[in-house]
Amino acid sequence: MSDGSPRASLSDWGLEPAVDYIERVQRSDGLVLWYPDGPADPWDHVESAMALSVAGRREAAARAYRWIADAQHDDGALWATYGDADGEEGAHDGDEPRKETHRSAYVAVGVWHHYLCTGDRDFLESLWPTVRDALEFACRQQAPTGEIYWTVGADGAVYEDALIAGCASLYKSLACGAAIAAELERDAPRDRWLEARTRLGEAIRERPDRFDRTWESKSRYAMDWFYPVLCGVITGDPARDRLEDGMDRFLEDGLGCRCVADEPWVTVAESCELVVSLAAVGRVERAREIYEWLFQWTDDEGVFWTGYQFEDEAFWPGERPTWTGGAAVLAADALSGLSEAADLFTDPLSE
Repeated sequence: MSDGSPRASLSDWGLEPAVDYIERVQRSDGLVLWYPDGPADPWDHVESAMALSVAGRREAAARAYRWIADAQHDDGALWATYGDADGEEGAHDGDEPRKETHRSAYVAVGVWHHYLCTGDRDFLESLWPTVRDALEFACRQQAPTGEIYWTVGADGAVYEDALIAGCASLYKSLACGAAIAAELERDAPRDRWLEARTRLGEAIRERPDRFDRTWESKSRYAMDWFYPVLCGVITGDPARDRLEDGMDRFLEDGLGCRCVADEPWVTVAESCELVVSLAAVGRVERAREIYEWLFQWTDDEGVFWTGYQFEDEAFWPGERPTWTGGAAVLAADALSGLSEAADLFTDPLSE
């Protein structure tokens, strides 16, 4: 959602180093690691690929989506994480291998975003089976009450609980999948996905009892606060009210958005997603103000740190994730109209 600002290029925002870093960290097979020699996950991989698309790095972005097509399992899912640079699949830091619905399905958002940026119909056609199978996997995990369960184990067992932020992401994935299906005239899955999306939205808005039933509430995390707005589940005045109600709890003036309400830690990625959420409800000047704060959290090259621990006055952790730079590029796009996909999260008509 551009407000007419003269900042209309990646270099004007000082974001070329962030995109260069993403491309340097991307492996030759297309996978974008979190950082050199680090792990990867499908959701953050797509976030980084979207930044490449905005920046006009079309081949690098397309290679990222081809990696998803190649890595996708027969059931349409991907592993939640992909180990490290050696390619270990399924687990990271001792986690059990699993297939998370929102991470598997987010390819739909990325593929539609890349098509909006490039107009490349051949690309859209080639990735259609990947998008279709990923969304079908997610829809198979939808509960009768509308929420979509979080994950499926390597043994096929479904973990029957749901995350607000994860389901909001799925809501956006289903919208983008439906847009792809409409563009390609695939009516049958489109109708099914829109029905699933409607039920999912009702669960997020009206059935809070269906989330966080078997683990501690995630409401202390900023993503639970703004993701229903970011992903279009809540719009209009209710969305503006929701964001306003959480500002005192999550926003640290002059620094950014806390990742967790009770921790003295602001993170660049969450701050950028809050920026896009504010732009989506028409609070563009406030969004721009918060976004400008974030450039103090870069290294000497202009690459973003994860975040800043303001009690210790230190960058923490000492990592520069590719997806953090990806989020910064998408926020700049939402504010300044850098690409043809700039309105993806700020204008529901783009779905």
